[in-house]
Amino acid sequence: MSDFEALYDVRERTGNPEHASVDDVVELVFERAQHPRTNHHDGHLDELMATVVDRYGTAPVRTVIHRVLVDGTPFRTTTQDLEVRNVDGVRIGTTAGQFLDELNAQDDG
Repeated sequence: MSDFEALYDVRERTGNPEHASVDDVVELVFERAQHPRTNHHDGHLDELMATVVDRYGTAPVRTVIHRVLVDGTPFRTTTQDLEVRNVDGVRIGTTAGQFLDELNAQDDG
């Protein structure tokens, strides 16, 4: 781990039941990949995840999300030992972080 480590408010890291779980994030990523939102400012992320899931399948995407949100692995190295391009690891991690924030905001509101 580097000196700078992104910490996510995901239940598996915080132990806080108010925070969304990594499984909640994974489910939302896959749901939106199957049914991308139209006319939404983040619809491009849904379409991006649809492409990534089609390209690599669900297991590697799930692994990358877990490595980013729970293990704190830097985006650029989340794809180690997976047949996933590093740039797609960054895309998956970025999207997962945004969707986690969205899920946690829904629980707050």
